Amino acid sequence: MKEAIGNTRAAAMDVAAACSGFVYAFSTAQAYVTSGLAKHVLVIGAELLTRFLDYTDRSTCILFGDGAGAVVVSASTEPGGSLGIELTTEPQGAYMIWLPAGGAKSPPSRETIARGEHYIRMEGRETYRFATRTLASTALESVRKAGLEPDDVSLFIPHQANIRIIEAVAKGLNLPMDRMFVNLDRYGNTSAASVPIALAEAVNSGRVAVGDNVCIVAFGAGFTSGAATIQWTADPSRGIAGDASVRASDVHVRLPIDWDSVDPIPAALAELMARDPLHIPLDDVVPGEPEPAHREVHA
Repeated sequence: MKEAIGNTRAAAMDVAAACSGFVYAFSTAQAYVTSGLAKHVLVIGAELLTRFLDYTDRSTCILFGDGAGAVVVSASTEPGGSLGIELTTEPQGAYMIWLPAGGAKSPPSRETIARGEHYIRMEGRETYRFATRTLASTALESVRKAGLEPDDVSLFIPHQANIRIIEAVAKGLNLPMDRMFVNLDRYGNTSAASVPIALAEAVNSGRVAVGDNVCIVAFGAGFTSGAATIQWTADPSRGIAGDASVRASDVHVRLPIDWDSVDPIPAALAELMARDPLHIPLDDVVPGEPEPAHREVHA
């Protein structure tokens, strides 16, 4: 990514916290800026979850999507910016959303592929219970660390995992749904990309103004959760101007010399995308139901 945008000076690193990853990375950027180690930090949340989905498992394959979003965190002498950050981890959820194989403990092999262990596994009901409880409590703690109350926050931007979870957050904070930004219906769950995508859309659509208090909050595999309450200081019009000034043709990525130039889109996803129009009903999806259909994958 650094090479693609033409940067030659900055350090670069990954922050892995699943769907909470962007909030964790934002918190890391805040720490770098506050400590004086950096003046400007580019924070990106990007996911390609369709590479890890079992398209016979309806409890996961219809929920997740691909996406990317980014912000720049900068040092300033003006008041505002990040006011309160809360990060948590619940180890009891370590194997509620996970990949059984593909890492150092269980490297990919003919056997792991045949068992479909390189696909995302999720215990929907347990994840749902954790999310509804933890998103609200994490957001509330972030708001309180900022010296505010929920009613002082103009807009909450939650991780876009499930509309019922977002409704539960609103209820837990005793706020109406119009204080929650929702774009889940357009993109699905894009994991670490969901919060920055939603934040960008909220700013570009006029939902965020200079001086507004905004709370971003997410939960994810691990179980992890994180929230940051921010007093907005950037000119909202710069988001739209930035989008207009960037063209895909301006970005160049040097591929590995052993790159195998095959279509990176899984065949099952390509077949779905080819349908016109594409309508997949999501209103009957309940975490944990129906039971996933298992099909052996032959290498």
